[in-house]
Amino acid sequence: MTIAAYLGRIGLPHLLGAPATADNLRVLHAAHVEKVAYEALEIWLDRPTSVDPAESAARILRGRGGYCFHLNGAFHALLTGLGYDVTRHVGGVQSRGDEPNVGANHLVLTARGLPSPENPGGEWLVDVGLGDALHEPLPLVAGAYRQGPFTYGLRPSEVAPGGWRLEHDPSGSFLGMDFGPEAAEMSAFDKQHHHLTTSPESGFVRVCSVARRDGSGVDQLRGLTLSRIGASRAGSSRTGAGADELTLDTARDYFAALADVFCLPLDDVGQEEKDRLWRRLHSAHESWLAGRAT
Repeated sequence: MTIAAYLGRIGLPHLLGAPATADNLRVLHAAHVEKVAYEALEIWLDRPTSVDPAESAARILRGRGGYCFHLNGAFHALLTGLGYDVTRHVGGVQSRGDEPNVGANHLVLTARGLPSPENPGGEWLVDVGLGDALHEPLPLVAGAYRQGPFTYGLRPSEVAPGGWRLEHDPSGSFLGMDFGPEAAEMSAFDKQHHHLTTSPESGFVRVCSVARRDGSGVDQLRGLTLSRIGASRAGSSRTGAGADELTLDTARDYFAALADVFCLPLDDVGQEEKDRLWRRLHSAHESWLAGRAT
């Protein structure tokens, strides 16, 4: 991975050689979630991926994104290359109907040695791989934190001794996330990555999901349903606050939304692959509509 190229990808070439500070970490984190989409399109394109950070970074440099193992894995490599003290941790996202866990379905980062007026201890929760969650890092201090339309809670974990629990906003896509204090290697996520990308029970396999966070909210694309939570972005035709939904009825509208809303022009995907992807998405949408009708 070329650090300069990665910084260029997220619009921050001037931070090459800049000191590792809390303020610069915030800038890097916000730019990453705004420029690099949370997406699982490779699954629906039948393109196998690994959790190797170098592979993930190369895909990001091609204009694509990924989900937590890819995004946080690559971001860890970027921050380390910039001189930050960053650690990977095994985490577990709790979906609605599930129990809190640290089942390795999520990769979490923490950074230390970055004191600031609001966080003298200098430890931070860093996570660019939660889709509709963090826009900036959170002080690793128990409390409530507001970012855009979402309020998050941080407290000691009840299922990971010595670890932490992030409570998502009630309007978010999941309930919370726990992670343990121990450092983790990327190999700790191989089994869950295989499950999440291949199992019929995986949410990524059942629904093609894309998200992109910004300072005032999040855009989400689940199947063919495009929605916005939070205040409208500049230039968006969708206005107001709250969830605003739109069904993308044509391939032209779908791929235009990927490019315009999610910064995913899919320059690395040929027309034949796009046609096949659209047929799969449209078929899944029709099946979903039929199931809802019955």
